Amino acid sequence: MEDPDLALRFAVSIGLGVLLGLERERTKGEEGGAGVRTFALIALSGAIAGYLHVRLGLDWVALALFATIAALIIGMYVVTSLRGDTGITTEVSALLAFMLGLLCAHGQLQLAGWIAVAMALLLALKDWLHRLASRIDAFDVEATLKFSIVTLIVLPLVPDINYGPVPLDVINPYKIWLMVVLISALNFASYLLIKIVGAEHGLGIAGLLGGLVSSTAVTLGFSQRSRQEGEDASALAMGIVLAWTVMFFRVAIMTSVISWELGRRLIFAVGLLCLASLAACFWLWRRRQQRDRGEVKAGSNPFELDEAIKFGLLFGVVVLVARAAQVYLGDAGLYLAAGVAGLTDVDAITLAMADLAQSDAANLQIAARAIVIAVMANTLTKSGMAIGLGSAELRRITLPIAVVLLVTGVAGALLL
Repeated sequence: MEDPDLALRFAVSIGLGVLLGLERERTKGEEGGAGVRTFALIALSGAIAGYLHVRLGLDWVALALFATIAALIIGMYVVTSLRGDTGITTEVSALLAFMLGLLCAHGQLQLAGWIAVAMALLLALKDWLHRLASRIDAFDVEATLKFSIVTLIVLPLVPDINYGPVPLDVINPYKIWLMVVLISALNFASYLLIKIVGAEHGLGIAGLLGGLVSSTAVTLGFSQRSRQEGEDASALAMGIVLAWTVMFFRVAIMTSVISWELGRRLIFAVGLLCLASLAACFWLWRRRQQRDRGEVKAGSNPFELDEAIKFGLLFGVVVLVARAAQVYLGDAGLYLAAGVAGLTDVDAITLAMADLAQSDAANLQIAARAIVIAVMANTLTKSGMAIGLGSAELRRITLPIAVVLLVTGVAGALLL
């Protein structure tokens, strides 16, 4: 072991100890406890123990040093618990600081750095994590654990075989469940985000977060709200259009995850929709800048098995119908199926078309157009909600925006 390399390992161990100690110093309070110097020395002790083991072969001395540090940490816990503080976060962190020193002595500097940064982040986010835990119900945890078990254990056992008569042999249980996992994971990220930030937001943020869960629900809720006396139609319209914008981005992300080539093909058409809707949001924001409040619900846990199975069945039906339409009616039939499916839900048809493009590159253009048609059908449905259920002012604002988006979508589909 070269001396410069040895010096670097000891220096990194001390630096990582200081990093953890700085965070603990901030929270130890007036009664004292382990801080910057203590954590730096504990990490250095770990590096010395590793050096004694690797360089000198003194395994028993290294073990004795570890036992001594562990005893000191236990003693530190006894003292703090007598003062009424029964938490063991600092003590566990100190023991891990010793282990980080060991990793540095063995040359695992990058791994030790990653672990130290992760530890510092967890320690610094104490209050935020506690708030998050208070917003997560026991039902949410149970549902998530159930789905995790089914996904990690059952998914590998599901047959990866196509069923059905040729040429309609497109029902693949493995692919269907894999799509369920994908959409549930995306929905769960949205679900957690709303749980984290709370239910009440500005109308713009409510539309943004609501679009992650259901842009249709946002459109329906805000349209009905616009009829109430004193409501700002401009702010509600911005929330609605933001929810539509999120849906456009969501479609692009889902498609790219399944088929990168199809995602690239959609960039132009969906990109035009995103730009048009963002421009409309900016215009609405400049038109009326207020901090009204809106409420968006997280909905049910998307990892609940009932919801997952329902989506799986819907996805299987959409795949079969789309395939039958393409076989017996040609491309026009596929476009018709996409339009009908998009009237109520855009996720299933988007994933079905992404799977179609992945299985046969010749269908890239057809699949891309079908997705855009489904998106336009979905936008048409939501525009109808805003125009038919909203106030006169909301109708006056959203109608030209809807027309621009529909024209943009049609143009994008034709240019694919």
